[in-house]
This record gives sequence, C-alpha cells and structure tokens, in this order.
Amino acid sequence: MLKQLFLSLRLTVTARLTNSLWLTLFASVAIVQSYSHAGPLIDGFAAYNRGDYAVAFTHFNPLTARGDATAQFNLGVMMQLGQGTKPNPKEAVRLFKLAAAQGHAAAQSMLGQMYATGQGVAQDHIEAIRLYRLAVAQDYAPAQSNLGYMYANGQGVPANPVEAVRLYRLSAAQGHAAAQSNLGYMYANGMGVTQDMAEAVRWYQLAATQGYAPAQDNLGVMYSTGQGVGQNLIEAQKLHRAAAAQGYAPAQFNLGALIAKGKETTVDYAEAARLYQLAAAQNYAPAQSNLGALYANGQGVPQDHSEAMRLYQLAAAQGYAPAQYNLGVKYDNGRGVPQDHAEAARWYRLAAAQGYAPAQFNLGVKYDTGRGVVQNYADAAKWYRLAAAQSHGPSQTNLGALYATGLGVPQDFVRAYMWTSLGATAGDSKVSENRDRLTKQMTPAQLAEAQKLARDCQGRRFKGCD
Repeated sequence: MLKQLFLSLRLTVTARLTNSLWLTLFASVAIVQSYSHAGPLIDGFAAYNRGDYAVAFTHFNPLTARGDATAQFNLGVMMQLGQGTKPNPKEAVRLFKLAAAQGHAAAQSMLGQMYATGQGVAQDHIEAIRLYRLAVAQDYAPAQSNLGYMYANGQGVPANPVEAVRLYRLSAAQGHAAAQSNLGYMYANGMGVTQDMAEAVRWYQLAATQGYAPAQDNLGVMYSTGQGVGQNLIEAQKLHRAAAAQGYAPAQFNLGALIAKGKETTVDYAEAARLYQLAAAQNYAPAQSNLGALYANGQGVPQDHSEAMRLYQLAAAQGYAPAQYNLGVKYDNGRGVPQDHAEAARWYRLAAAQGYAPAQFNLGVKYDTGRGVVQNYADAAKWYRLAAAQSHGPSQTNLGALYATGLGVPQDFVRAYMWTSLGATAGDSKVSENRDRLTKQMTPAQLAEAQKLARDCQGRRFKGCD
C-alpha cells in the first residue's frame, strides 16, 4: 500500500478574494450647510481639511455647547479618530447621540456604526439597525450601505441578501464606493442576485476608481484569476499595490503572494516577507501563516522555526486552517517544537473540520498508520474520501490503496483502480506501480468499468464518486 505523509509546508500563494462584506466607517467631517453658525463651521472645516486638527477642534467645540448638530457630529468624528485630541469613543458616542436626536443623518449613521461594532458603547445590532433606518429614511448613502451589510450578514435582522442588494443599489447609485464594492461582492458570489462575474467587475471598477482599497484588491483578484475579465497579472499587481499602499492587509497579502509565486515578476521572497509582515502586524491570519512558512523554509528571511511556530499560532488562534495544518506539520517533524504525533493530529483535525484537503489527507494518514491516534482504517478512508473529492491526488491514491487491500472499506479492485488513476491524473507521480499491480488482478470488463468510472468522476469534479 502506498502510504505517504504529506509533510511539506504549505505556502498559500494563490490570490484570495476578500470574503467579507465591508461595513462602512463614514468618518469624514460633514459638509457645512448654510445657517447661523456657518462662519465658525466653515473655518473649522477648512482647518480640518488642511490637517490642522487642533484649530478645527477649537472651532467646533464651542458650537457643540450651543446645540449645533453639525459641530457635534464633526467633533464626535474627531473624538473617535483621535484628531486634535486623544481618542475617546465614549465621548464620540455622546456627541453623535446629541446630533442624531436632532435628525442629523450622518450622526445617526455613525452612531449606528458605533453600536454595530461596540465602540464606546455596548454592542447592540438592534439599536444599530434602528439608527441606520433613520438615516436611510433621509436617503443617506453610507447608512443605506451599512444597513445592506446588516441584511447581508444577518446582524440584528434575519439574513436577507435580496434586501441587502436593494440597499446597496440605492447607495451605489449615489456613488458610494463601499456600496459599489459590496454590490460587486454580491454579484461575484451570487448572493441576492444571479452570479455574474462581469457585473462584479463593473461594480468593483466603479469603487476602485474612487481609490477604495477593498474594491481595488478584489478587482485585482478578478484580474489575477481571469474571472469576469481577461486575465492580466500585471494589472492585478497594480491594483493590489494601490490598495496595499493604503495599508489594506488583504491587498498586502495578495501582493506578497503574487511576488512569492513569481507571477509576471521575478520571485522575491524578501519583498513577499516585507508585505506579509505589514499585513501580519494587523493580525491578518493568512499573512501570519505565509510569513511563518517563509521563516520555516528560510525564504526571504533567516530560517527560524521558533518564529514560524509563533506566527502559525497567531493565525491558528483565529481559526485559519492552513496555519492549523502547518502547526500539525511542525509537531509531526519536530521542528521548532518537540515531536508530538498526537498534537499534530489535533491540529490536523481542526483544519480538516474546515474542509482543508491537505489536513484531511494527513489526518487520514494518521489513522492509516496509527501514529498519534488509534489506528482505524475506516476513519482513514473517511478523511481520504473528503480530500479526494477536492481533487487531492495523494488522498485519491491512498483511498485507492485501501480499496485494493480491503482495509476500512470492502475490497473492490474497480474502485481501487478508479481512485488510483484519478490520483495519477491529479498529479501524484508515485502511483504507476500500484496501478500496474491492480491491472494484473482485474478482468478486461473490470478494467473498462474502472476507466469509465474514472472519466465520469472527473466529469462530476470528483463529487459523488464513491
């Protein structure tokens, strides 16, 4: 039987489509309207725009005591962001409440944001929804986008992607970049609308032209993968770089991944490590995991298994499956940590439960060999089968080996040949000996049946083959 423990560290280098919708943080100072306090407000707004926050603070602060809603909102934003003063989210909430009570749409929306995220106030999605609706009633675009987000994610309301799309459209029609980007995401994933990659690209482009980093990054992924637009890795890098320059962690990760892969550029692990470090510093799990892999392999950074372990642990604590898998590998090979097969199996199980095929394979091998777990061929077959359905060649090969020997599954040369052949097709080069041995034990009719099953399984993309 072919039993191979897949112990290579996995460096994720494919572009990642940001898989979360973006809740707008509308933190710009409101445009001044014409009324009695317009003079001081205009002076404060001018100071704010030139970055002179201390002066802006002195203009807005006296007006808040006079009940000026716009000044209350503007000062609340500055309190929230720590502009001209120390950050004080509780005071920001107090000021937003004063302005919101006067019907100030931007304040209602920002106060909703504070409740939605639990900044300066106990998190309360129901209250966030109420406040967003007040601002939406005034056709306020950021609130429309944020309320759409709540419907898309089922926060404070039952999940309703159709309603989310409706709200995003209202906001996007006003040119709101976050809504345009989120609408692109909905089209890319077929949420509330029929999946349409070209339409997703169109919305991402509208938001990207406004310099909106999440849209730039997701549009970069579309160019990288050729979804909805012709594949163009140079354009993908350009877009990722623009978003990365704004400190956007997913873009820093994606750009690092492309550079590490060497797509349309020379492989540069040192630059990839630099970009991963920027994203890892923001606690972005994929970057922490990939940076750990670079340290483990000594690529672009000095080899340091202890640092690799530290980074994997940070990402694994966030439930990131590749990092959990890599921790399992470290415990399996005893690098940077004492060898511990049971602990390796524990980490593989966490990643395997999330559907991560390499971890499912390694957990299958654990049950196949009885290392770190009680030997159980039926469990080995279960985990191989799950990974095999994801086109994981080594799992297909090992599942075929179990069918050939009748361990954990009924002996079945037809299925053994089918899975062994699929493993070879998927890129496992170590199976020709197994397949040749099986052929000698099969009748021509069995061989023809196995070959047909293999073709049918490929046509179904390895789903429902066993």
